Amino acid sequence: MNIVFDIGNVLVKWNIYRAFDHVIDDMVEIDKLLERTGFNAWNLEQDRGRSIEGAFAALEAKSPEDVIYFKDYFERFKLTVAEPIQGTWDILHALKARDSRLFAITNWGAVTWPDALELYPELGTIFEDVVVSGHEKLIKPDPAIFQVLIDRNGLNPEDCFFIDDSPQNVAAARALGWQAHLFQHPVALKDDLTARGLL
Repeated sequence: MNIVFDIGNVLVKWNIYRAFDHVIDDMVEIDKLLERTGFNAWNLEQDRGRSIEGAFAALEAKSPEDVIYFKDYFERFKLTVAEPIQGTWDILHALKARDSRLFAITNWGAVTWPDALELYPELGTIFEDVVVSGHEKLIKPDPAIFQVLIDRNGLNPEDCFFIDDSPQNVAAARALGWQAHLFQHPVALKDDLTARGLL
């Protein structure tokens, strides 16, 4: 079985508040900022490969009064992903010890992926291949990004077990014939892998 991990909120917690808490000390106000700027959609375009320049141009067009709050966003990005989900790393290492084939597909911007590798060098070594959305200009749940992994590594969909915290991404994988687990907690993931005879 080929085991395919998502990274954000599966192996690494994403705490977006850390990008702004040096200029806004109230989480409720940060939430308002994220809503005003359409942050989730804005961030997804970086995951799709948009440049920093393009990101700021989009902010300027949508919410010019809020651009100032994003001035340090890319410099502070590392702070938002500085906490590993240790239980999942333990599972990953246990799978590696069993000689499982390990892969990853992540929605992650090309400009911030080097930060992930700096914080977690093992991301660059433990997987046979990592499909990074910002490099491919494709984002989950687009079936095409799953196909990149399949084609690049000569895999069969029915032999892939996908782990992701997004219901939409898990549904997309299943629709392509993959087995999948909706990640909520390392204990539940360990139980599922054990029940399948993978751990």
